[in-house]
Amino acid sequence: MFVAIVDVRILVEGASDVEVVSKALQGLALGSEYNITISSIIPTTNVEIAKSAAAGADLLIIATDADRVGRDLAERLFNELSEMVGKVERMKLPLGHDLEHVDVELVRKELKNTLVRAGLKSLQILPEYVSLRTQALDLKGRYENLMEEYQRLKEEYESLKASYEELRAEKDRLVEENEGLKALLENAKNVYSLEEAWKSLFPAEPVPDEEIISLAVQRLGLAGKIIVGQGYVFTEDKALLDELLRTIYLSLSIKEEGIPEPEVVEEEEKVESPEEPEETETEIPEEKPQAESEEKEVKPDTFEGFIQGL
Repeated sequence: MFVAIVDVRILVEGASDVEVVSKALQGLALGSEYNITISSIIPTTNVEIAKSAAAGADLLIIATDADRVGRDLAERLFNELSEMVGKVERMKLPLGHDLEHVDVELVRKELKNTLVRAGLKSLQILPEYVSLRTQALDLKGRYENLMEEYQRLKEEYESLKASYEELRAEKDRLVEENEGLKALLENAKNVYSLEEAWKSLFPAEPVPDEEIISLAVQRLGLAGKIIVGQGYVFTEDKALLDELLRTIYLSLSIKEEGIPEPEVVEEEEKVESPEEPEETETEIPEEKPQAESEEKEVKPDTFEGFIQGL
């Protein structure tokens, strides 16, 4: 199992204190016992220099003399450096800076106690650390779930975007088709269903053959005003269509009742001659072959001629 090495730095008042602390460290196996390394011993009372040298340390030990001046210096450095390092701990050095007169064993013991004290204080925040670690793991799990949800929503968004583009294209096509249908409806507003037109007048009667209606249009001189074909009738005058259908109905009714067909007499058109203008009348034979009667146009106001044609 990997164990991180704790970076410890010691801040002292002067160069003589560096010799004392270094001598005391020689009897401590900090690396093997505590996984600690003393990375530097910093001799300064300047706050800015101390900040630069102590930045990033896991533990900073402020080692000053036990007198009032040392205590004041330690307190000032403690307040300035607490937020820059992981942990700050104070250590008292015995009075006197002469290595020959300083009890190194006492310094070694004080240094060891300071390290133990710092470790014990760290244990006080262990429950908080565990709680923060639990929260961190919980947040990590929530983050992963949110990332999965994000990927799902992203894929769903891409799918919806593609569907939207398809629907938009379909809408444009339908709008274009609708415009075409509107144009067709504008042009076809005078087109009527032959069956519907007939049933609207004679609901109980069968619709006559389209050939009979076409023949009636020709016989009554309505060609161009009424066009019949494919089960539909085109006319700009609906009343004229109704009148045509009533006429056909009346003609078919008379024919079914067996009323003798009257003789059809037509007057020849008067032909004016530059030399001798005169009027002549010619009788039309009572009976003519069917083909010949169909070729001759009968005026709309000659009802007997229409019956003869049918």
